[in-house]
Amino acid sequence: MLKRNPTRYSPSMRSEHIRFLLLEQGIGAAIFNFFLNGLIAWVMFRGLETVPLWGRQGIAGDTIGTCFFLPFFTALIVTALVRRRVRAGGVAPLGWTRESHPPLGWLPVGTGRRGLVLGTICAILIGPVTLWLLVHAGVVELPFWTFVGFKASFSAVLAFIVTPIIALWAITSPAS
Repeated sequence: MLKRNPTRYSPSMRSEHIRFLLLEQGIGAAIFNFFLNGLIAWVMFRGLETVPLWGRQGIAGDTIGTCFFLPFFTALIVTALVRRRVRAGGVAPLGWTRESHPPLGWLPVGTGRRGLVLGTICAILIGPVTLWLLVHAGVVELPFWTFVGFKASFSAVLAFIVTPIIALWAITSPAS
């Protein structure tokens, strides 16, 4: 009987790929986005004592916007950086195809289109669920610094989810 190693997702994915995807692209992206989005929240909302859930400058619009723009810009930036690293020999390419790994087929080939699809999926799925949770937790507004912490933490979790997917695609597929 063959024993499977539960940390191997594919015969061609090595431990350095998993380490790269989870540590650098997952945890690294989460830390980077925590600070970046905390700064963005501070810049955009610094004139408010409290940030309302709804309204022109509110938590709802900011959360939906973050759900779209974080994956979109991450796809543009991370794809280019990871492909450069693959070309320099820092990460071995996987050489997977849509035929050998059908789940790759659900994302479009072009980097910009892939970013649009991921951003739209996150804005449609994650944004409303997050807002539903906030409404059902009784949130109508957050004190400024609590909102900054919320946005920073929310962005870190979102980056931890989407960045490894984007990086996996970049080490898998040819430049597009």
